[in-house]
Amino acid sequence: MNRQAQGVVLLLLGGALLKATVFSDIYLRYVKESLQPFLIGAGALLVAAGIMAIVNDLRAPSTNDHDHGDDKPHHEPRIGWMLIAPVLGLLLVAPPALGAFAAGQSGSAVLQGSELYAPLPEGDPATISVLDYATRAVFDKGRSMKDAKGGNRKVLISGFLSGGPEGKVLTRMMLSCCAADARPIKVGMSGDAPVGLPDDQWLEVTGVYTTKTAKDPVNGQDIPFIEVIQWKQIAPPRNQYE
Repeated sequence: MNRQAQGVVLLLLGGALLKATVFSDIYLRYVKESLQPFLIGAGALLVAAGIMAIVNDLRAPSTNDHDHGDDKPHHEPRIGWMLIAPVLGLLLVAPPALGAFAAGQSGSAVLQGSELYAPLPEGDPATISVLDYATRAVFDKGRSMKDAKGGNRKVLISGFLSGGPEGKVLTRMMLSCCAADARPIKVGMSGDAPVGLPDDQWLEVTGVYTTKTAKDPVNGQDIPFIEVIQWKQIAPPRNQYE
């Protein structure tokens, strides 16, 4: 691989990174949305480095064989072409976001409780995340999801279906940084729960807090339940992670 080829590889890597972050949402399958500016910066630097490498090589032409003073031709390491692999992955075979299979292999995320929970958002039902519901259900026992009269408020959560201890559970994958550290947040469904739907089907579920829980068979963590009032199938959201 000569210097011009190295520059082209850098251009391809940087271009693929910019395509995944600026011109599409593919990067959301791999990392948290808050990392987008850093990825854009890295892509721009790779493109600049590639252009500089090509320009410098054109100004001082060279061949694949370099003279190291021993009268023997030396080749650049060909392993550099392996850098094309992530480019092809991004452009041709970008995998989907983690779903039911990954959730089934990992135990429920260990949630962190709080001494104070913010009031639920306005609206009926109140739209909250699966993580928010699970945290309030496990640690606050639903007290922060009650209305002024002491009744349970209706909440709306969304996620994909995956296998659970008592049938399907509503699941979202939570990221600390990237897909490599993803952990599932699982909420069981009682009441008018959906039946007969496949894994990875996305749903919007409207329901109320229930005291029912179950143990995750993978790691023994508590899985809270929601009493389902109604549900509907939806398309996967732009950002499938929490």
